[in-house]
Amino acid sequence: MADDIRFDGQVAIVTGAGGGLGRQHALGLARRGAKVVVNDLGGSVDGSGGSSDAAKAVVAEIEAFGGQAIAHGASVTDDAGVADLVKTTIDTWGRIDILVANAGILRDKTLSKMELADFEAVMQVHVFGTFKPIKAVWDIMKAQNYGRIVVTTSSSGMYGNFGQSNYGAAKMAVLGLMNTLKLEGAKNNVKINAISPVAATRMTEGLMPPEILAKLNPEYVTPGVVYLVSEDAPTGAILTAGAGVFALARIFETEGVYLGEGGLSAEEVRDSWEAITAEPGQQAYFNGGEQGQKFFRKLAGG
Repeated sequence: MADDIRFDGQVAIVTGAGGGLGRQHALGLARRGAKVVVNDLGGSVDGSGGSSDAAKAVVAEIEAFGGQAIAHGASVTDDAGVADLVKTTIDTWGRIDILVANAGILRDKTLSKMELADFEAVMQVHVFGTFKPIKAVWDIMKAQNYGRIVVTTSSSGMYGNFGQSNYGAAKMAVLGLMNTLKLEGAKNNVKINAISPVAATRMTEGLMPPEILAKLNPEYVTPGVVYLVSEDAPTGAILTAGAGVFALARIFETEGVYLGEGGLSAEEVRDSWEAITAEPGQQAYFNGGEQGQKFFRKLAGG
């Protein structure tokens, strides 16, 4: 058997770590030797308010079993706060090896009832609140030729969910960010992956029956995150996790049909739709280079 996954000597930042999934991720990393920065604004599910009590409680849990952790209450949307989060981490422990971008809020409404502020708030926390911490640690990780990042996506983005146009849009956006950064970080051993969790948290407690929620302990997601930030992690993976089940989500492209160049019409697309969408020959998207080469091979008639 392979050695146990350990993070001795490594430093991890986990955002949104005051409860739910983030708390479990912080505890899981600390139990395996990581020094953990427990970041949480301490706001409500919709993003309002704030308190450092939750983050401090998780630090106390980690210290109780002999781990090392500090609390930080910055909002992941605040430039100065994120800068201080990273500075505090470096000043305390001298490096940053792992970032788990987990912070999130919900403002679920149908599009007809959604205010612009509801859309903007969710995009700020999930998209900018993922991008800003990544941006702040990126060059540190590149300089040390090591870094592991996990972003948090959702089936609401990949497949859609009624009343979550803001949340779904944000969760697909972080996959676009990941797909680019997996290419940019490769040379410096900076790997980035996504977790798509299903868990019983404050954000889901009203969405499913109690008997289902009981099977969706956030603790059952954390092993996937631990692997995705380990030394042997893949990069660019979308790992779905919930109730002890793990699966890989992928974006596929069909083989496609060449319809020529001159005089193309919408009717030709319509009449070729069955062939365009045929599943035989479809391939999973792996990286921009491979997909680009496939496109140009098509142009060349290969």
